[in-house]
Amino acid sequence: MNNSNSLMNPDGGDGVWRDDREPALDNLMVRILAPDNVQRAWRRVKSNKGAPGSDGMTLEDFPVYAREHWSEIRQSLLDGSYQPRPVRRVVIPKPHGKGRVVSK
Repeated sequence: MNNSNSLMNPDGGDGVWRDDREPALDNLMVRILAPDNVQRAWRRVKSNKGAPGSDGMTLEDFPVYAREHWSEIRQSLLDGSYQPRPVRRVVIPKPHGKGRVVSK
């Protein structure tokens, strides 16, 4: 049952688990970054009047930034070097003394 350990722990074992799935993940990222998909996502964010993220970028600022930096952003997503910023979290106090964590 040694194989079950490598299947349960994809970071360990003989690497077969990762090798078998990497092409599928690469294909998924290519599909995510397809121009029509990115345009559709952008239209949804605009229609929802998306709020700035942890970087503080507004909907008005994003198109100029994206045009200037899209090739680097896309490449870092494809090659796996993209590192998102940490999520800001706040705790909403509750009457029983505990709190509810909310991402901002």
